[in-house]
Amino acid sequence: MNTLEAGIVMVNSTLSIPGQFGHRAIEWYSHIMSVADSRVEKWPLMSSPFPAILITIGYISLCYMVPKMPNKGYIIVSKLLLPYNLVNVCLNLYIFYELFNVVQHYNWICEPVDYSENEIALRAASALWWYFISKLIDFLDTVFIILRGKTRQLTFLHVYHHSTMFVLWWIGVKYVAGGSSAFGACINSGVHVLMYTYYAICSKQTNSVVLGICKRFKKYLTILQMLQFVAAMIMGLNALRVGCPFPLWMQYAMIFYMVTFLALFGNFYISRYTLQRYDKNN
Repeated sequence: MNTLEAGIVMVNSTLSIPGQFGHRAIEWYSHIMSVADSRVEKWPLMSSPFPAILITIGYISLCYMVPKMPNKGYIIVSKLLLPYNLVNVCLNLYIFYELFNVVQHYNWICEPVDYSENEIALRAASALWWYFISKLIDFLDTVFIILRGKTRQLTFLHVYHHSTMFVLWWIGVKYVAGGSSAFGACINSGVHVLMYTYYAICSKQTNSVVLGICKRFKKYLTILQMLQFVAAMIMGLNALRVGCPFPLWMQYAMIFYMVTFLALFGNFYISRYTLQRYDKNN
């Protein structure tokens, strides 16, 4: 083979690399979609990951690219806050009710996903889909913050929490809509009932006595949120210990995810309640 022929072979090989990569990417995508839960295939937002990905990218862009806005829209937004919070209370109460009834039939130590069409399995999948949708609705928390000009509340914790929950629960519903994943969603929806009830009562409160109660309750609400992360982490570790037939990578990912939440919420709790109390006493 002369130099010219060798050069042509090298160029052809180089040009074929992108094509090979694209072909493998398509094969990989086709494979991961083929092993998804066929029951949820035609449910809204579930046929493809791209709508969820694009919504999340748009959400993150909104958080970091929208400039600080004046408070001129505060009056309009404030009128929407109570209905919004009440809708979230009702939605999360419904999800909690559905999942609580489902997990009564489950083994709390280990419950594989039931991909059948029986009543309990479909009820679990449906409730978890609504739980996923509730995370989409939660993006309005951020929209209201921006419209009220409260952009200081757009912390890393806030953006990380909202964006990752939406994407990860798309994966959860797509692949594990039931089984042990229902426990964490059940607990979290219950916590959100309390959280949005707190917002509904306290967000526009002017009574000093009620405001004092709200301030104390917010502290305990943060503690409750951290306790749910600990509970989910313990359940995940125990599932690994007993060899629960649940996707292994999801168990490790969930444990790591709970650790990040515990660290971020713990940092918030320390800075908001422990350090501020120390500064006040000194």
